[in-house]
Amino acid sequence: MIDAYVLTTAGKPLEKRSLPTPSPNDGEVLVEIEACGLCHTDLAFASGEVTPRHALPLVLGHEIVGRVVVAGSKHQDLAGRRVLVPAVLPCGDCDFCRAGRGNACPKQKMPGNDIDGGFATHVLAPGGPLVVLDDLPVTLDARHLSVVADAVSTAYQATRRAGLAKGDVAFVIGAGGVGGYTIQIARARGARVIALDISPANLALVNAHGAEKTVLVAGRVPKEVRKEVHRVATDWGISSLRYRIFECSGTTQGQALAYGLLAPAAVMVQAGYCAATVELRLSNIMAFDATIHGTWGCPPEVYPDVLRLIYSGAVVLAPFIEFAPMSRVNEVLADMAHHRLGKRVVFDPRA
Repeated sequence: MIDAYVLTTAGKPLEKRSLPTPSPNDGEVLVEIEACGLCHTDLAFASGEVTPRHALPLVLGHEIVGRVVVAGSKHQDLAGRRVLVPAVLPCGDCDFCRAGRGNACPKQKMPGNDIDGGFATHVLAPGGPLVVLDDLPVTLDARHLSVVADAVSTAYQATRRAGLAKGDVAFVIGAGGVGGYTIQIARARGARVIALDISPANLALVNAHGAEKTVLVAGRVPKEVRKEVHRVATDWGISSLRYRIFECSGTTQGQALAYGLLAPAAVMVQAGYCAATVELRLSNIMAFDATIHGTWGCPPEVYPDVLRLIYSGAVVLAPFIEFAPMSRVNEVLADMAHHRLGKRVVFDPRA
């Protein structure tokens, strides 16, 4: 049997249950979970704001690191190895996957959405997309890497979608979570970074980890913010052709602000998510000859590039993470709902 915290009814606390230990088929593996990160998507599912694709009951959680304890016949090479379970598990064999767009694969599986996820002691997953961690430096805590499964890899994919290059300016709206890692990755790729957030604490943290300029936007008029940050880019000698705007807050206010920063030939990437709608004048895209991309997860084959940035120290994880026992999952979800979390929480399923 495995222990799991299960969403049985949206809007109700997760229930701790003992479930039968799943047996892998030929293409699957059973992973004993060392750590699982908490994402706002988990809160959206738990609260009922968003409906998961799998019918309830469902085990949430999609930022998973652990060790393979049972492997199907096709993945015997993974037995006993520590792995990262990507948040997006593509099929690996469709037109999307062959084109390098596996994160948009129509057959993809997402733990905690399409299949049971990581708020448990074990998880069953397809073996093909898993990322082995054999070369993990001894100086790194493997549990920290759980956030790579979504927050860090999504941030990296956002910079890829934007075509971010050395000498660009990255405007990052939302400096916590995905935004904090987007800031570090953008700096590592040679961009100059302006971080925008409503939280002084978030800005103070990223000021020490990649942001060259921080802007507190709480209570400010978007047009005023636009003038300030565009002026900074101009003073740096960077034209709007090299503006790369990343919306990572997952709020309507952040989305409107990001859109308002568009300028001639600029590129915007929408990385955050919220269920609410926002009113925008789409003609701005035409008038500015601008480009807007969506981004969802990250193709598993790109993960080695993400890990290299972490292993080299160019991207740090520990300052942005706090640990909690899985037994406190409902309490932590409530803290997230009431904006009481300062860092990304990583759960220990054994506690």
